[in-house]
Amino acid sequence: MGSLGKLIRAAALALLAVGAVASPGRAADGPLRVGYSDWPGWVAWQVAIDKGWFKEAGVDVQFEWFDYSASMEAFGAGKIDAVTVTNGDALVMGANGSKSVMIMLTDYSNGNDIIVGKPGLKSLADLKGKKVGLESGLVEHLLILNGLEKAGLKETDVEIVNVKTNETPQVFGTPDVSAIGAWQPIAGAAMRAAPGSRPLYTSADQPGLIYDVVTVSPTSLAARKQDWAKFVKVWDKVVAYISDPKTKDDAVKMMANRVGVPPESYAKLLKGTRLLSLAEGAKVFEDSDGFGSLYGSSRNADAFNVKYGVYKDAQDVKSYIEPSIAKAATAKAAAK
Repeated sequence: MGSLGKLIRAAALALLAVGAVASPGRAADGPLRVGYSDWPGWVAWQVAIDKGWFKEAGVDVQFEWFDYSASMEAFGAGKIDAVTVTNGDALVMGANGSKSVMIMLTDYSNGNDIIVGKPGLKSLADLKGKKVGLESGLVEHLLILNGLEKAGLKETDVEIVNVKTNETPQVFGTPDVSAIGAWQPIAGAAMRAAPGSRPLYTSADQPGLIYDVVTVSPTSLAARKQDWAKFVKVWDKVVAYISDPKTKDDAVKMMANRVGVPPESYAKLLKGTRLLSLAEGAKVFEDSDGFGSLYGSSRNADAFNVKYGVYKDAQDVKSYIEPSIAKAATAKAAAK
């Protein structure tokens, strides 16, 4: 394993070591506790929270707000039942002791995950020999490795500086790095702080590379499958409310208020996140190779993670995916 691979693996293990001693699972009563963080496809849940739709659906749900990596730490420690993460990062958690099962997709990243270069840099090729600040072993690392490979560069052609995603704008303003990897709105904050900076590679350059999911502890899923089924059904109301021109502004206000930005700014962020209805998500749940399938995307992420030393052993991707709940909700909706 190269020096970069050792760095990635060390960072991933440090982040998720708590998962190795995770509690066996929460009790089969009380609210479903879900960790969510600052990504448009997950902030979208704020609409259901503010509108009281979980209560209407007959399920008690408590959402808890975290920085992204902290949400995974909380899941690994057994403090929450489920967490919103990328499909690739669900594998990272599982490989390091915090197994989960993906029960639904919220969206795929369509440009909101970004490798941002300082002024004067025009492409990933310009990063050769330079330092890039991002959270080692997690989603933006997958993004840059995918881009480097397509650009004909090796992992050793850049030096990764391990930086928590929420801290990348501050690091970008120092001489320590030439580029950072982050998602919106964090990537936008970095670009605003450095006029003339620009995206060098985004998730729109590889559609389907990054799917965003709700992933649940196996213990909670087994004990409360009917509650999770009620939870999943609410998602279509969220997507419909955000998509309807008559209610979109109201939805954006709720989402913007959650993250503390003006609604007009937040509306722009939605363009780089492709929200998926349950019916659209059911198609992505079909088992096939390639980036149009959650299975294919996850196998690709698993191969990257093993190749670059994020974790040692390939994961059984199928054991991380449970499509039945979302598919059943889609079938019932279609039958009405």
